Amino acid sequence: MNSVPVPESLLPETTSPAAPDAAARQRLVDTHRPTLERAVETLRTRTHWSPYPEDPAAYGTDAEAEGERAFHALLDKPFPLDQPGRDGTVGPLPAEGGEVSPYGFGLGISYPHSDPEALLAGAEAAAGEWRQAGALVRAAVCLEILARINARSAEFAQAAMHTSGHGPVMGFHAGAVHAQDRGLEAVAAAYTEQTRLPARALWTKPLPSGEPCSMEKTFTPAGLGTALLVGNRIFPAWSGYAGLFASLATGNPVIVKPHPAAVLPLALTVAVARDVLTAAGFAPGLVALAAEHPGEGLARALAVRPEIRIVDFTGTTAFGRWLKDNARHAQLFTSTTAVNTVLIESTEHYAAMLDNLAFSLALYSGQLCTSPQNILIPRAGIRTDLGRKGHLDVVADLAAAVTRLLTDDAFACDLLGALCGPAEAASAELAASGALGPVVLAGRTVHHPRHPRATIRTPTLVALDAARPQDRAALAHARPGPVFFTVAVDSADDGIALLHTTATTAGSLSAGAWTASEQVEHAVTRACADAGVMLSLGMTGDWYLTQSAVYSDLHGTGANPASDHAFCDGAFVARRFRTVEVRRRV
Repeated sequence: MNSVPVPESLLPETTSPAAPDAAARQRLVDTHRPTLERAVETLRTRTHWSPYPEDPAAYGTDAEAEGERAFHALLDKPFPLDQPGRDGTVGPLPAEGGEVSPYGFGLGISYPHSDPEALLAGAEAAAGEWRQAGALVRAAVCLEILARINARSAEFAQAAMHTSGHGPVMGFHAGAVHAQDRGLEAVAAAYTEQTRLPARALWTKPLPSGEPCSMEKTFTPAGLGTALLVGNRIFPAWSGYAGLFASLATGNPVIVKPHPAAVLPLALTVAVARDVLTAAGFAPGLVALAAEHPGEGLARALAVRPEIRIVDFTGTTAFGRWLKDNARHAQLFTSTTAVNTVLIESTEHYAAMLDNLAFSLALYSGQLCTSPQNILIPRAGIRTDLGRKGHLDVVADLAAAVTRLLTDDAFACDLLGALCGPAEAASAELAASGALGPVVLAGRTVHHPRHPRATIRTPTLVALDAARPQDRAALAHARPGPVFFTVAVDSADDGIALLHTTATTAGSLSAGAWTASEQVEHAVTRACADAGVMLSLGMTGDWYLTQSAVYSDLHGTGANPASDHAFCDGAFVARRFRTVEVRRRV
């Protein structure tokens, strides 16, 4: 019987015949080793450092304009990505899966759709040489990918703005340089864990015969297998790079399944990664894009494949639960919906506290995974440096601080960004209507001068009372968009108990407290430690409880329902590989 020929498009990708030799890979190691060593040391000391400047001006006076031109050059045409198994196109029209900018226009970009069988085969074929390359070479290749992405940060910022609705600063930070920091952090942690054991050791034990037994032992990290990254819309790069680079650095191929509404940031990432891998002599199939047709459910189909051994996911609680029920064969790293709480008990910096909290509420329209939602204030009021303030005074002063912050529409547009989807817009409308409770501050529509079709809303503050069962129940559910609850609680102890319950049942990624009482500080610290949620105390000035400092802060703890891991600790990378020992009698 004659065998059926396999179409060339379904054959796994292999290394180019003109692949660079070991000397070329060594040059990558020599180039990036100082950055890797600095990152490893920074993870150990938890001090401030980053190789990726936050200021766009550091990339050249024309960098922002060039980034915008590069973004517009991608619009209304096929995305340049050559992958095996192409069997169709995703997009460019919204009905075909095409992206629509939250600023009010369709991107018109079409992406290749690949047969999952070809992507899985390509990943498997590419894995062997990648694993044999060793931890240091893999780290160097990953750092080269990040360096090339960093050089295009302004373009990546535009991609973040027009898929996730970020403002310009948020786009450049979370969509570009801070995402790169997360990737490097994961590579450094992965390298640390893979080199914890020596590569080679000589073992000698005296025996009763008087002749010692000597063995040479080698310890080699081996990746688990193909990883699946399921991207989200809010922060496809920031929340995706940790898993992508942790898996790649530990020897695993990665299939990237982006959110249908935010394909571009991860498509750009995959394209850069494949170029670097090819130039370094590795098969580009180590990283592949799995864009999906509307309603295809590709993440579900891939997650249950036995070839998939690792899954990274940030998104809805419902899909996170589905993964845990159905992808039991894989190592899962899931981060889902969080309900974050702050307690205001007392403060010696009342005005600065209000300004800091107002900024935290407004930043990216409350769409950050660390944005506070429930603001707990004792009904008897609080002590401040300006005298005692009643509960209603604090609520009114917070509303005034938010209004004052967002008076200028141009500044408000940049700070708020655009609402990323219809669910966020509907939630804002519902809250402003009074359907969720008495409205303390009604959000208003802000008109963007360059993008008149963008949906931009200022925060809505709704007053609730924890003594009412229906209000207390509402606090346990995440409300999308710029909707926040000021909550009357009986006391600081009642507020701390509510914060703890919310974190342990609904899940929290961040908590905040303002208190001048050592007793209250001790109690809230203990409650957050027990609930597994990061606590920010007494935030004032230009650092906010919504921010997470890469290489220093741990994002998530894995100790409450919001996340089963932390960016980025040893457990986040160590579960992606195993160490194989070989013993030789000397």
